[in-house]
Amino acid sequence: MDLGIRGKRALVCAASRGLGRGCAEALAAEGVDLVINARGRDALMQTAQEIASRHGVAVHPVAADITTAEGRQAVLAALDGAADILVTNAGGPPPGHWTDWDRDDFIRALDGNMLSAIALMQALVPGMMDRGWGRVVNITSAAVRAPIGQLGLSNTARTGLTGFVAGMARQVADKGVCVNNLLPGIHDTDRATALDAGVSQVQGISPDQARRQREATIPTRTYGRAEDFGAACAFLCSQQARFIVGQNLLLDGGALNVTI
Repeated sequence: MDLGIRGKRALVCAASRGLGRGCAEALAAEGVDLVINARGRDALMQTAQEIASRHGVAVHPVAADITTAEGRQAVLAALDGAADILVTNAGGPPPGHWTDWDRDDFIRALDGNMLSAIALMQALVPGMMDRGWGRVVNITSAAVRAPIGQLGLSNTARTGLTGFVAGMARQVADKGVCVNNLLPGIHDTDRATALDAGVSQVQGISPDQARRQREATIPTRTYGRAEDFGAACAFLCSQQARFIVGQNLLLDGGALNVTI
């Protein structure tokens, strides 16, 4: 299927590895030029070179912390303030227990997983509306649907973003801008490796055992792949997705056992 987005320009955040890279690769395969962002310069530069070589699109890397005002300014400068597609993404805050977090912990989580995405939408969506077309995909978490106790900081911030999008998406749809969220379950990324390491320490088992234990809770009996996640993102950015507005698409291999 031709997604009809060749020649568009996208910003993909946290794109040097994991789910962000999966999204960047999938968009590039459709002929979308990219500005990609991550904090680690070396990995980002290598990713940009590999994607440009593989797909023949323009890829502009910007090494910066997207959760800071300075980082967002650097990325927006590289875009000249305009993009057709925005994919927001940022690593989640550390796990812990609800009694251990203070106000500063919550502010950092909100900055990273809610306010930074909102700021990027506020910067880029008005231009999409003026041009009559745009797509926004926010990478949130399956925890928005089923909170995870030890990830309370992430639960809080990502659910806040979901509430913002629920209202905002319906206010811009008549201008040709579709805003949606992608909710990953466990995928084979550095984040999953870190979570498995934490489980292994708490339970006194090996990381491999922790992974197998978690895989047993997923109907597919395997972790997701970044390329599958990227394909879903690319479709939400397509011309064909014009009637998908304000939705939360869960990609978790069926792990969340719900009817609706």
